Amino acid sequence: MKKSGIALLGIGYYATEQLAPAFRETQHCYLAAVITGERSKGDHFIREYGLSPQQIYTYDQFDQLKNDPSIELVYIVLPHHLHAEYTIKALEAGKHVICEKPMAATVKEAEQMMDAARKTGKTISIGYRLHFDPYHQEMIRIVKEQVFGNLTGIDCSFSFVPPKAAWRLSKEKSGGGPLVDVGIYCIQAVCYLTGHEPVAVTAQSLPVTDSEKFNGIEETLLFQLEMPDGLIATCRTSFSETSSYLRIDAEKGWAELNPAFNYNGLVMKRSDGQETIYPPCPQQARQMDAIALAIQNGQPSPLPATMGLRDMKIIDAIYKAMESGNRIQVHY
Repeated sequence: MKKSGIALLGIGYYATEQLAPAFRETQHCYLAAVITGERSKGDHFIREYGLSPQQIYTYDQFDQLKNDPSIELVYIVLPHHLHAEYTIKALEAGKHVICEKPMAATVKEAEQMMDAARKTGKTISIGYRLHFDPYHQEMIRIVKEQVFGNLTGIDCSFSFVPPKAAWRLSKEKSGGGPLVDVGIYCIQAVCYLTGHEPVAVTAQSLPVTDSEKFNGIEETLLFQLEMPDGLIATCRTSFSETSSYLRIDAEKGWAELNPAFNYNGLVMKRSDGQETIYPPCPQQARQMDAIALAIQNGQPSPLPATMGLRDMKIIDAIYKAMESGNRIQVHY
């Protein structure tokens, strides 16, 4: 069976503790290399995953990737402001790309990434892991099959407290605050639950409690997504709270996940009392396998760049609504 080699670019927490271990459960791809700013960080991957020293690249060796046929994809796991630069470099090196969410720091950068993909003939996929989680797939089924009748509302929230020195607190490096980092999961959920894109948004930023920590970014943001059929999805995201839930209300009942957006340990409750329990799901392994398999079969990515650009445009509209206090139409 053909397997696609993936290089992890940026080996912080997510790459080291989530993506790398996921390769132990993949069927269609494998860890082919890591790219790091400090070669000594590669020692962990030599010990734990059997990589050779030649499979540890530094940033100044990035151009050498084009000469390594074992690497078919580069997985960008860097701060948001570096997504565009290194995605374009990887594409120009002849590699397909998986880019962590959000796709970029700005809409313009996301469009530049897509232009590079078209010019190089390579693909960009976005790291939206929850498309492959069975609990989220079950929530989609409940809505699609109208298990509780027509959908009447969606309520969701994803928040966490990052360290004070985290790059996530820098607008220059992240492109925003909690909205771009974790609120984007709420946007995703509303889109894949309804099968539609919001036509307009409203948003309200709560007062900042620590002006030094939250300098130039929102601390807690409430936002509402107006869907084509008139449904309003209410969402909340924050860097000073901890929450993770997703609830759907329908004519004859409801279903919810709490926690909803974590790597594991998701819990579902339903108004009919039916118990839904799935074994732990290797979300990252399923995501990488699906992308690799699509490339191998010459099929479109299940998580295409167009989806990433769409979400960047929704985020842009939410920030405009937050700043203006107005209802903002989303232009795709």
